[in-house]
Amino acid sequence: MELLNLHRIVDVTAAEGPGLRCAVWTQGCSVRCPGCFNPQTWTTRGGFRPAWPDLASRVLAIDGIEGVTLLGGEPFDQPEPLGEFAAAVRAEGLSVMTFTGHVLEELPPSKLLDSTDLLVDGPFLADRPETSRPWVGSVNQRFHFLTGRYDESIFTTPNRLELTIAPDGAIELNGFATTEVLEALLEGDRR
Repeated sequence: MELLNLHRIVDVTAAEGPGLRCAVWTQGCSVRCPGCFNPQTWTTRGGFRPAWPDLASRVLAIDGIEGVTLLGGEPFDQPEPLGEFAAAVRAEGLSVMTFTGHVLEELPPSKLLDSTDLLVDGPFLADRPETSRPWVGSVNQRFHFLTGRYDESIFTTPNRLELTIAPDGAIELNGFATTEVLEALLEGDRR
């Protein structure tokens, strides 16, 4: 059984895809886009290494989510164990959204691709920011509706930024916000 190499898990988020989702960031990225939001996920060192059935059990025990979002790092650097995980959670009715810095046409066949409902592909291009579609950072990134689970109606979902303060004081941030949203948040703090 192959182990996963993961960076972080957020059990419930409204900022990483359609509906409430569990977000799973992988550790390790062969794409390494300049200006990446998560350069700490590039190296394969660090992170933690659960077996994919253990991750599936954890995710399936979360109440109220409609799916899982796989982000990076680069999920397609671990297509076998992530494919097993994705197939297992889909078999129980959850959706799977996967982000990749590769383009769909260059991805080899895999169980991960076969078990993905919504694929977002393309490298992040810092000089071509996206301002109208949710969850993506640059205009070249494409949404592929690989099953009938989602359609273009998801584009009405706003981008969100989530801040979590743990009981021990640790602060975690996830999601995506445009410059306008960040400026509005800062303006709100000044009142």
